[in-house]
Amino acid sequence: MKQIKFIFTGPPGAGKTTAISTISEFPPVSTDVFSTDGLSSLKEKTTVAMDFGQITLDNGQKIGLYGTPGQQRFKFMWDILVRGGLGLIVLVDNRRSDPLKDLEIYLENFSEFINETDAVIGVTCMDLKDTPTLDDYQDFLQKLGRIYPVFAVDARNKEDVLLLLSALLACLEIS
Repeated sequence: MKQIKFIFTGPPGAGKTTAISTISEFPPVSTDVFSTDGLSSLKEKTTVAMDFGQITLDNGQKIGLYGTPGQQRFKFMWDILVRGGLGLIVLVDNRRSDPLKDLEIYLENFSEFINETDAVIGVTCMDLKDTPTLDDYQDFLQKLGRIYPVFAVDARNKEDVLLLLSALLACLEIS
């Protein structure tokens, strides 16, 4: 069986590394380094190349979990990581000043990949800031002419992260 490759992306601090760590069968390979720029006020470490983990489905199918760096200055890594990928999970931190704009940035930057595959959206930290709502995200996507499943998730919760994987697998089966 060929390994499936899913990509996790989103802004810094959205939970990409945490989500992969939550479900990976082994401690993920991580390229986190100490933050030295303005990001250091938000988080101590940041991903500069990628995160990698793996999960095996009940049928024996292995899924490689690849996390992108969140900062746009590492876009060259985004382009490398999507090669051979089968789907995209976009995580958005609802606490950020304009999470809808964040979502738009990642949808635009990954649009070619998404058009060839599919995507799901996970909104983190909704327990800390409840606006925008999930309906706001759906309305925003509709204005962009896009339709993707959107879920409120806690990247530390295994069931939440598995829900994102299941939804992405379902989207891929439909398309």
